[in-house]
Amino acid sequence: MNVETTHMAARAPTPRSLPGENAYAERRIGRVNWLGVWTLYCKEVQRFLKVVLQTVLAPAVTAVLFFTIFTLAFGGASRTVGDIPFAQFLVPGLIMMAIVQNSFANTSSSLLIGKVQGNIVDVLMPPLSPGELTIAFALGGLSRGLLVAVSVAVPLYPFVEITLHHPLIAVYFAVMASLLLSFIGMLGGIWADKFDHMAAVTNFVIMPLSFLSGTFYSIQRLPEIWQQISQFNPFFYMIDGFRYAFIDHADGSIALGMGVLLALNILLGMTCLWVFRRGYRLKP
Repeated sequence: MNVETTHMAARAPTPRSLPGENAYAERRIGRVNWLGVWTLYCKEVQRFLKVVLQTVLAPAVTAVLFFTIFTLAFGGASRTVGDIPFAQFLVPGLIMMAIVQNSFANTSSSLLIGKVQGNIVDVLMPPLSPGELTIAFALGGLSRGLLVAVSVAVPLYPFVEITLHHPLIAVYFAVMASLLLSFIGMLGGIWADKFDHMAAVTNFVIMPLSFLSGTFYSIQRLPEIWQQISQFNPFFYMIDGFRYAFIDHADGSIALGMGVLLALNILLGMTCLWVFRRGYRLKP
């Protein structure tokens, strides 16, 4: 069975105004099922808001703990990165790390839980095209990523001076990073058959790439060979571009980072579209 569904006319009851008049009127879906996309998006948002302590507030606690350890236990309060206080350097990296991890977790857990519980068919049966499914899931992951970013920034604000030099660049990198990890989460959730598979992706792919991307350090302090290797880590461009918006300094090219993230989002978005269309690992 192909997962791709056609947009068919749905019948919705309407009040009967005259005796004998048909109680149902055709409701035709246009080229895009906006109501279906909105409904699935709301379902995704409500799903993570029902456990807001785990999905939104817990990442904020984790970020505060990282901040405390690096600025107090390791003497970071008196350290600098170039002429920038280490605390100011650290905060953007913590925010982006939270965006990355939670955007991935939202889409991957939604699809994997649906497959494990056997209710993924409830998502695939409605008249939603592969593109509409991709958009709705991606927007759900984006919403959680941005909400978590705010929840991390708010408790850190009283402890460090946060100055936003380039607001539009900050928004661009936050949105692009969140969408990118939402797409990766979709592919991971579709590929995985059990929670052990998803834990392997998280522990051996997402976590190492995020920790080795310059979250806690500047790659300028690495040996030359490792600086070059870091240029192949897409997470580096996310954090470096987002940090540039706050401290007005970047270790790499901002234009290159913007282009890399845009290209990867297009590539992974098309891959998700293809996977939904083929029904890979989604067939009952």
